[in-house]
Amino acid sequence: MKIFVHYRFTLLVIAVVLLLPLMVSSGTLATEVLIFALAALGCNLLLGYTGLMSFGQGIFLGVGSYATGLVLLHWQVSLLPSLLIAMLVGAFVALLVGWFSIRQRGTYFVMLTLAFAQMFYFLAYTLKDVTGGDNGLLNIPRPNLALFGKVLLPTTSAWQYYSFVAIVFVLVFWLLQRIVDSVLGRTLLAISDNETRAAAVGYNITLLKLAAFVISGAVTGLAGGLHAMMTGLAPLSNIEYHTSESILIMTVIGGTGNLFASVLGAAFYVLIGNWLSSLWPRWLMLLGLLLIAVSLYMHKGLYGVAQSLVACLKSGRRSKEADPEPMNNPEIKETHS
Repeated sequence: MKIFVHYRFTLLVIAVVLLLPLMVSSGTLATEVLIFALAALGCNLLLGYTGLMSFGQGIFLGVGSYATGLVLLHWQVSLLPSLLIAMLVGAFVALLVGWFSIRQRGTYFVMLTLAFAQMFYFLAYTLKDVTGGDNGLLNIPRPNLALFGKVLLPTTSAWQYYSFVAIVFVLVFWLLQRIVDSVLGRTLLAISDNETRAAAVGYNITLLKLAAFVISGAVTGLAGGLHAMMTGLAPLSNIEYHTSESILIMTVIGGTGNLFASVLGAAFYVLIGNWLSSLWPRWLMLLGLLLIAVSLYMHKGLYGVAQSLVACLKSGRRSKEADPEPMNNPEIKETHS
């Protein structure tokens, strides 16, 4: 029983991965949910566990897309090495951005990440020979998962690619859950709660924040590489400010400080966004209203609402067991008569 409690969030993620094909008819849409959930996991590690509100997550998603696109178009490498390169590039860029940004706090940190996002956007726009400029990289191939020339898992159809992304997603979630449950994760929470006190205890705040930034960049770069293979494109929009904003909104809607909450937030944002966009082109206005409601009444996001519902159900069950109905008890009936 203890093992189920210990791995409950990983088991919940496996359940989500298995249920998505039953709930969503499009394999591409289901894959998009998992890819943006990966990006939201990276954002939550910074916001929910380290207390850093980064508007630069789009940078890592964008460079991951470009890195995967370039190596697949020019070097014809296989699937796993191209994703590994996307992770390494995402981690390296995060190291650069984090090195400068984490030296500031609060508003100044947010402004710095925003400035880096704008800088990388115009850099990608200017380097047309490398990034394709406004058009992005086109016709990015999607290789099969192969080892020593033998195909282990084809990725030709949308649902076959979903299967591959689902395996990667569960593995990354499990690794991140191990990290946040470890001493490093607890220390990051201590920094988020009170940075001054954590520094007084002796923790190297700068190094730990930088480590969180690098891990977040690697995970988000991986999401960018998977996204480039899914669409066959590495568009300029992946690296712009609005992508960072969307990832941040997914994280806040789901709830910060819990990795599974990011999965809920990404699934809600992608699926509801897809549904609303088919009804009304200005669907982002409705999303804005939802974000206002979350900010005002649901501080812990969708995961907090789910926690409250479960607590209410447990409380109702306990009160029913503690107070049996008097009319069902024959002794009480006789006393009343």
